[in-house]
Amino acid sequence: MSTPTKQLLHLVIGGELSKLDASEFKDLSKVELVGVYPNYATAHAAWRGKAQQTVDNAEMRYFIVHLHRLLDPEATAPEPKG
Repeated sequence: MSTPTKQLLHLVIGGELSKLDASEFKDLSKVELVGVYPNYATAHAAWRGKAQQTVDNAEMRYFIVHLHRLLDPEATAPEPKG
């Protein structure tokens, strides 16, 4: 029997940016919540699919948010040295 892998939640969101060199959205009411995924690999696949659909719009960006780091920051923090 295999041990189940730990769920590491990731959120994929996207929308048009107010500036190309920033991560601020033009209109928060139009930000697309693509979905929540149980691991980085599936979130990355969703991110790639959405990013490829909007490749012609330079202002459109999609992001992967590491929810597991926000929900349990101590679990993903590096071990203290020394």
